Amino acid sequence: MASGVPEIDLTSPDVVADPFTAYGRAREQGPLARAGAPGFALWVLTRYDDARAMLSDPRFEITSGSFTPPPGIPEDCLPYMRTMTEMAAPEHLRLRRLVAPAFTARRAADFRPRLEPLVEALLDDLPRHLDDGAVDLMAHFAAPLPIDVICELVGVPDADRPRWREYGAAVAAGSGQRFGEAIPAVLEGARAAIARRRAEPGDDLLTDLIRAQDDDGGRLSDTEMVTMVWNLVLAGQTPINLIANAVHVLLSHPDHLARLRVEPELMPRAVEELMRWCGPMLLSIPRYAREDVELFGTLVHKGEAVSASIVGANRDPRAFTDPETLDLGRPAGTAPHLGFAHGPHFCLGASLARVQTEVALIALLRRYPDLALAAAPHEARRVPDPGTWRLFTLPVTL
Repeated sequence: MASGVPEIDLTSPDVVADPFTAYGRAREQGPLARAGAPGFALWVLTRYDDARAMLSDPRFEITSGSFTPPPGIPEDCLPYMRTMTEMAAPEHLRLRRLVAPAFTARRAADFRPRLEPLVEALLDDLPRHLDDGAVDLMAHFAAPLPIDVICELVGVPDADRPRWREYGAAVAAGSGQRFGEAIPAVLEGARAAIARRRAEPGDDLLTDLIRAQDDDGGRLSDTEMVTMVWNLVLAGQTPINLIANAVHVLLSHPDHLARLRVEPELMPRAVEELMRWCGPMLLSIPRYAREDVELFGTLVHKGEAVSASIVGANRDPRAFTDPETLDLGRPAGTAPHLGFAHGPHFCLGASLARVQTEVALIALLRRYPDLALAAAPHEARRVPDPGTWRLFTLPVTL
């Protein structure tokens, strides 16, 4: 214990392997914990009500320090790397108000019929990737789907989409030479897509954004529009990991899988429960204290980093009945999970991520009724990421 609060070593193999137990133990010891790794430390709110409150508390703000940009980004690309996610009010609020109509639940539902063929095409292709009787569902389904969706959203021509899949894979890697090379290509592709939609408006996200720019008298700049496309590519990591985590959990729990097959109408509620129970976000994007703040008897100094334990909050018995139990029929009206964060920086693409996950799971379970893990559940290879619960591969038999 440091400063009277539990400590969480983000590099500990036990924490990396089972963050649910680690953060759950800290949560039951107290509402505030101290988490860290060499050269980095932050305060963590462990309980649901406190985490939710912090995410909407103006005393804690997201800044450029909340993000660690990968090395190797070309100088001329840097202006596009500052996305809306890291902007504080009022700049964030201005952009969010302008682009929010393009990301409503209704727009996501309207997009569903165009999303379904993308899912079916990937499922058609799965047998081609069989290797010794198994196929990696992460590499050949969960990972390419969000970038295919983004291409559809922004009007990328069919001929260019294989290259965009390569860009998406490089971005998902998070660093390295391929990442640095992908960024200029994504930005150039975004400029070309915006130019096409200016000349030929369509029923897609870019047309909505161009319309918002025109309605706003040009205050949504071309740089901001290109940055929005880049932000979409980054945000695509959430549905990648949610779909993969959800499939792994369902295949590891045959009773829940059988129920979904019999009651497909449960899928919207099931996606919410899966996001609560095995969503990819473990910790929220760090906020920084704008002033000295006392939290539960501990003084958090101005400039210190504070995060919400999403994994701890989403299994807090103070907010959820029997929170350690996966309940795909969990009644609506219970506390909303924090898998998409909360407050001013609530995930703008949450509705689209939900629809993608619903369509992906429904189609996958229908097309491959004998789908099974190709290895024991405990043998899943996970990326050792202290902030994200994600798989490296997901081998299955069809």
